[in-house]
Amino acid sequence: QVQLVESGGGLVQAGGFLRLSCAASGRTFSNYAMGWFRQAPGKEREFVSAISRSGSNTYYAGSVKGRFTISRDNAKNTMYLQMNNLNPEDTAVYYCAASSKPMSIMSITTRYGDYNYWGQGAQVTVSS
Repeated sequence: QVQLVESGGGLVQAGGFLRLSCAASGRTFSNYAMGWFRQAPGKEREFVSAISRSGSNTYYAGSVKGRFTISRDNAKNTMYLQMNNLNPEDTAVYYCAASSKPMSIMSITTRYGDYNYWGQGAQVTVSS
């Protein structure tokens, strides 16, 4: 199995930026499709972005498209989420997740149930 640890969360003003990192350990990182989810207080966990095993394919939720960028460095066993032009609606705990579901090296998944490994979460707070 793989262990995931997020870092880089914090407090930022509206219009600001943050970069989240997700460090993986354990099994071979490139074997896993990866994703970011977030959960705001009183709301269900929602999909944010996903990236394929190779890093060549990415996908974003409509609410973050054009502002967030997902990437991964398989040599460093790390995934990133660059978040620009943040707004208060982005306030949430952000979780990185790994999927061991069999899929091609270029496939992604946005389904919560396809991810079987989760980090502990990183708090992102955007003030107005």
